[in-house]
Amino acid sequence: LQGIIQAYKSGITLQGNTTSLGRWDFSGSFFFSISAITTIGYGNLSPSTAVGRIFCIVFALFGIPLNLVLLNEIGQLMLLGVQHCARRLEEVFHWQNKASFLVKTCALVIGLLLFLLLPPLLFSDKEGWSYEEGFYYSFITLSTIGFGDYVIGMNPDRTYPSWYKNVISLWILFGMAWLALVIKFCINILE
Repeated sequence: LQGIIQAYKSGITLQGNTTSLGRWDFSGSFFFSISAITTIGYGNLSPSTAVGRIFCIVFALFGIPLNLVLLNEIGQLMLLGVQHCARRLEEVFHWQNKASFLVKTCALVIGLLLFLLLPPLLFSDKEGWSYEEGFYYSFITLSTIGFGDYVIGMNPDRTYPSWYKNVISLWILFGMAWLALVIKFCINILE
């Protein structure tokens, strides 16, 4: 049993009567890369060799700043889209402040649905979590807290589709950009 545990910790996946966890396949590696450059750091997967750790440090030194630039660009594009919609509504319906408030409210509701309220349904289906656990995972992940008590794709009793971790990785990137805009908005209100 100790040998199996050590093999699992080393990234070796079990085959045969159990499900492969895909720790270092493409999806698992992509998910690890996203969790590293977003600084979520669930703690469930890490490099086990000196070369791997050094590579991870170099990867993070370049990846974290590049990710911050990417998240900023995604956030700016989202904001530009909201502002463009508000201007169009003002032109078409001749609404002044109402259009801006309406579009910002719609953007907030759509973001809540896409990034916090609907993903727990997917996690309930794929992970077997309750809705509350999925919502908790969504917020803890997108806020980059990443406790590691809930991590997708790690249950050996479940079979995960090949697209699952890749889609969740993209959800993390766009969700973090959206949540950063919401937090920025809250900071502006508080100031």
